[in-house]
Amino acid sequence: MKVEGLNHVNIVAGDLDRTVAFYETVLGMKAETIPNMPAGFDGRWICDEGGLPIIHVQKHNPLRHGALGARDGTTGAIDHVALACSDFAGMVRRCAELGVPHRVNDRQFGTLRQVFVTDPDNVVLELNFAGD
Repeated sequence: MKVEGLNHVNIVAGDLDRTVAFYETVLGMKAETIPNMPAGFDGRWICDEGGLPIIHVQKHNPLRHGALGARDGTTGAIDHVALACSDFAGMVRRCAELGVPHRVNDRQFGTLRQVFVTDPDNVVLELNFAGD
C-alpha cells in the first residue's frame, strides 16, 4: 500500500451556508450537493476548478461532533490546509475588495508566494502560488 495523494479534507461548519459562501465567494470554488448523502447529514463538496471535490464541508451535528467549539477527543486539530492556486495578485485584490483579513507571505527563497486566510470555522487556509 502507498499513499498517492490527498483525497479531501472534512470541515465541520457551524453555519453551513456561511462556510459554503466563503469558499465560493473568496476562493472562487464551487459547492456541489453530495450524492447519496445519508439521512441526518447535511453538507457540500467544495470543488476545485477542474470539478474535483477536495473539501467536504459538513454541517455541525451535536450528536456526532459534540458541543460546537468543544474538544471531546474524537477528532484532532488541523493547523492549516494548503491549496495549490494561481493568480496571486487577483487573490490579494479579491481579499481586499471583500474585506477578508489575509496575510501575504512572500518567501525569502524560491518563487513560492502565499496568502493565508481563515474560513468562518477558524480553519486556516494556506494558498500557495508557485512562480505566480
